[in-house]
Amino acid sequence: MNSSAIPSDSDPIEIVVCYGTSCFARGNSDNLAILNSYSQSAGSNMSVRLTGKLCQEQCKEGPNLMIAGKLHHGVTTTRLRELLQQLGARLEGNHGTA
Repeated sequence: MNSSAIPSDSDPIEIVVCYGTSCFARGNSDNLAILNSYSQSAGSNMSVRLTGKLCQEQCKEGPNLMIAGKLHHGVTTTRLRELLQQLGARLEGNHGTA
């Protein structure tokens, strides 16, 4: 059982948005709006820490963002919603194994 891979109830999930010009112009401005809404409605079962970084040195792969320590490239709004849904499902599954 690898509990360190999945955050516990008390560990906030950090989501880092690249604020670099390229990433922001390619869609992270829209992604940020989705993430702001998500972080406010995440519910009591998890906390989200939303932060930004000026550049992640991966401009050609953008828009980039990091969720729970994993860097994701080419994140469209549709892909972001999928990633957030997967994250929520993983955390819900973890609550049943406590």
